[in-house]
Amino acid sequence: MFSWSKKEGKKDPELLQNVSEGLKRLYRNKLFPLEDTYHFHDFHSPALEDADFDNKPMVLLVGQYSTGKTTFIRHLMEQDFPGMRIGPEPTTDSFIAVMHGDQEGVIPGNALVVDPKKPFRKLNAFGNAFLNRFMCAQLNNPVLESISIIDTPGILSGEKQRISRGYDFAAVLEWFAERVDRIILLFDAHKLDISDEFSEVIRALKNHEDKMRVVLNKADQISTQQLMRVYGALMWSLGKIINTPEVARVYIGSFWAQPLLIADNRKLFEAEEQDLFRDIQSLPRNAVLRKLNDLIKRARLAKVHAYIISALKKEMPSVFGKDSKKKELINNLGFIYEKIQKEHNISPGDFPNLKKMQDLLAAQDFTKFPAIRPKLLEAVEDMLGNDIARLMTQVRKEEADMPSQTVKGGAFEGTTNGPFGHGYGEGAGEGIDELEWIVGRDKPSYDEIFYTLSPINGKISGATAKKEFVKSKLPNTVLGKIWSLADVDKDGYLDDEEFALANHLIKVKLEGHELPAKLPTHLIPPSKRQEQL
Repeated sequence: MFSWSKKEGKKDPELLQNVSEGLKRLYRNKLFPLEDTYHFHDFHSPALEDADFDNKPMVLLVGQYSTGKTTFIRHLMEQDFPGMRIGPEPTTDSFIAVMHGDQEGVIPGNALVVDPKKPFRKLNAFGNAFLNRFMCAQLNNPVLESISIIDTPGILSGEKQRISRGYDFAAVLEWFAERVDRIILLFDAHKLDISDEFSEVIRALKNHEDKMRVVLNKADQISTQQLMRVYGALMWSLGKIINTPEVARVYIGSFWAQPLLIADNRKLFEAEEQDLFRDIQSLPRNAVLRKLNDLIKRARLAKVHAYIISALKKEMPSVFGKDSKKKELINNLGFIYEKIQKEHNISPGDFPNLKKMQDLLAAQDFTKFPAIRPKLLEAVEDMLGNDIARLMTQVRKEEADMPSQTVKGGAFEGTTNGPFGHGYGEGAGEGIDELEWIVGRDKPSYDEIFYTLSPINGKISGATAKKEFVKSKLPNTVLGKIWSLADVDKDGYLDDEEFALANHLIKVKLEGHELPAKLPTHLIPPSKRQEQL
């Protein structure tokens, strides 16, 4: 735990030498005193520790049983992990933190929560019923050098969900959601019913929509027509529960290393998998920004919480009628929220859930609440207004100085290089391995058009080419890029080879592929290749 300093001294010039260290100092010197004074940790979230700032990015997998959560982890790492069980029944009955370690093994929950190097110490509050269902699986895997993955018990449906787990499942997931970098909700294409327990879990994750991604797994087991219906039904179900106007990003695919049962949508699945992999691979690069963002959200909530607690304290009588006044204040908490919003110009979205806050306040002694302390609030305001801005500048500087950080190994390596890379040999990449110039196949037909345009000295001008290219109905911005790529010698004219190349690129774009930022070597016209070397 931190050794908290009682006074905020002069600004330390070393504060910004390292962003993570800067975040720790800001938290312990400016935000923690406010949290501690106004009992923030009894209402919202336990105090942060060094490990919360130092840990690797974490990915939390959530879903009903048999949606493929554990198989998804196995697919990413291409390796079994200790404690792994896969089956059609609810097999994973524990929270498993899959983390990097030199020696393969399992650390049980009770030992895990006393390790100061792991970010799980505050889970101790959920008691033995949870800790007996919590473990850390350690193994030496390259994927885990960059991220950690949290596997969760399958969410139950029907009568099974009525059986108590012995701990607050939704509260545990909410604890993890506050600290992880990505939350992946997995759905099975055959089981779209969202149980009461799953609905409760999704609502508990409501304040973390920015971290949430949805995966529709096992999509290779249904036809294209069925997939369209399933996708629509999933979006409709999610819209009712998440209750936001924005549509959640859904990744469709089959996330395991087995042959596709129905391969009609293979290209779609490959594109979706690459999008999801890129999202996961970006986590190490954005980890510091995520921690910075979470600290800002926490500071805004702590500030509002301080206003609420001090407002309740102010309304309490000094001698008689304390119990009746407490009940009255809890019942009128909504009006207190509105009053604070107007007085301090705070957005309604910054306030905690009204019903949850009322339930928590019922167990508190209002007479022990502190009055407003402007200096504590001013310190947090200074942190948000000045220190965070300087840290943002430092984040960009650190990113520029450090080598590119990304997740490597496992399934992430399988599609990055070679002929099985996504899009390899397609679009502008077509003909990359062929000895002959790929444009040459259609050049005779392009030549017929070229010579009807009355070239002068074997070339046509930009104005002449424009009249022909606009027939494709592509926007001028796209045609302008095609012109730039096709005018290989940059003389402002196109010869027959360059004209053929331009038409080839128009065809690539019309077929739905992206244009390259730079002309690939295999597309350079043969007569221009020596000039480009």
